Amino acid sequence: MTEAGALETLISQQIVTSMKARDPERTGTLRLIKTALKNKAIEKRGPLSQADSEQTLASMIKQRRDSIEQFTRGNRPELAAKEAAEIVVIEEFLPKQLDEAGLAALVNEAIAELTAATGHKPGPKDMGAAMKAVQAKLQAAGARAEGKTVSEIVKKALAGYSGSPIGVEQNLER
Repeated sequence: MTEAGALETLISQQIVTSMKARDPERTGTLRLIKTALKNKAIEKRGPLSQADSEQTLASMIKQRRDSIEQFTRGNRPELAAKEAAEIVVIEEFLPKQLDEAGLAALVNEAIAELTAATGHKPGPKDMGAAMKAVQAKLQAAGARAEGKTVSEIVKKALAGYSGSPIGVEQNLER
């Protein structure tokens, strides 16, 4: 069984457990996850890889964060709270999210490798290459980080990259 298949099995077991515990909110969220994964598999016309499953769950979280923002602006705190509770359930099935310090170290490493590969100090115009390198490092580490946060840290690092390993941390303090 693939890891994604194992995830679907785990979610099915969690649905049964939450139904027995009479937890309708958790049950509903788990069913949404299962449906999203099934729809992605149908769209792909084959079984999902672990990366596909994680990407599907990450997009579900992003949708909910956007909804929370809209509900907060629309003065609907009860709906925003429901979406926040769904995010907590979805995050259970994703790898741990990196904190800013860990992400900064990873960005620093990627930029240092980029500097070694190109032979010049990367600047803001090298944003695409730097983001690609950081995303590859995140995937290799089996970690995840929100794209917006990664982008902000890479921008700060490239804006004042001095070639020293301390560059990112100094820029984060600004």
